Amino acid sequence: MARLSLSGVKKRFKDTEVLHGIDLEIGDREFVVFVGPSGCGKSTLLRLIAGLDPITEGSFELNGKTMNTVPPSKRGISMVFQSYALYPHMDVYENMAFGVRLMGLDKPEIDKRIDEAAKMLQLEPLLKRKPRELSGGQRQRVAIARALVRKPQVFLLDEPLSNLDAALRSEVRLEIAKLHQDIGGTMIYVTHDQIEAMTLADKIVVMNEGRIEQVGTPHELYESPANTFVATFIGSPRMTLLEARNADGRLSIPNGGSIAANAPNGAGETVTVGMRPDALEIAEGDAPEGFGADVVYTEYLGNDAYVYARLADGTLVSVRATPKTYYPANARITVMPRAEALHYFDSTSGARL
Repeated sequence: MARLSLSGVKKRFKDTEVLHGIDLEIGDREFVVFVGPSGCGKSTLLRLIAGLDPITEGSFELNGKTMNTVPPSKRGISMVFQSYALYPHMDVYENMAFGVRLMGLDKPEIDKRIDEAAKMLQLEPLLKRKPRELSGGQRQRVAIARALVRKPQVFLLDEPLSNLDAALRSEVRLEIAKLHQDIGGTMIYVTHDQIEAMTLADKIVVMNEGRIEQVGTPHELYESPANTFVATFIGSPRMTLLEARNADGRLSIPNGGSIAANAPNGAGETVTVGMRPDALEIAEGDAPEGFGADVVYTEYLGNDAYVYARLADGTLVSVRATPKTYYPANARITVMPRAEALHYFDSTSGARL
């Protein structure tokens, strides 16, 4: 069992505050992903949980016990770093055994734990190899196995896939998801890749500039983003935001056409409208409804295609299209949003309406 609670957690480096009062609850056996752009504070928050850096202000509790002054080795937490951090002169077995030996376990127990971890992560044929004899994906699995043999209450993973190529990232991502299902532990995973966050997480914590913007399931963040930052960060291609005039049941952009849509109560004369690629359709040429646009390029992905076009106000919009359809550069089209699929945000604060 592992429940984590962070209350008013702040972190300063000299005069620079990088975390501005983090409040977060993480339940037992949850797979939680911290996601956000580089420099948002997600890895710093992970290091505070691990005990590698001290908390400047606030408290961190694990199962109701305050951990602020508990040393890392006594927290029951294991961490997998962005760099594999394997000992180059030790083989895989010795890398996995090093930490548990320091715990004072006897050899039969160490061998049992290593055998279990090696089977789980398909490392049995590699136990006598040195890190230089392993591929990037194999090294990452060794780093995960080294954390696993400690049988911690909480697993922390700091951008563990960033050094892998696209194919290996997909493979190791599946292994991490399966590992969580098999061991049932509490996992906290840091990434700047929102695809990893959406595919792995039970709960996503979106961070920006040292603050939490929104906490929720992947579905909640995609369907009901709390503000324009979350709206544009979650989803690929990103959501298009338009500043539209709201009057008489119509939304219009300067010199770019309009559509029939009723903004929610509380929307002002000007409102920020969010449109995801799959909420848009394309008509060739000009049409009475929708926004006129000029095609910039078409992105063909095999089973999908995305058309990128520039509206009259200069906004670049992405539209999901059928892969059999090709729109040449500079072709004139009309982008037609589905009114029921639009998102609305306050033009001043960016908060969801």
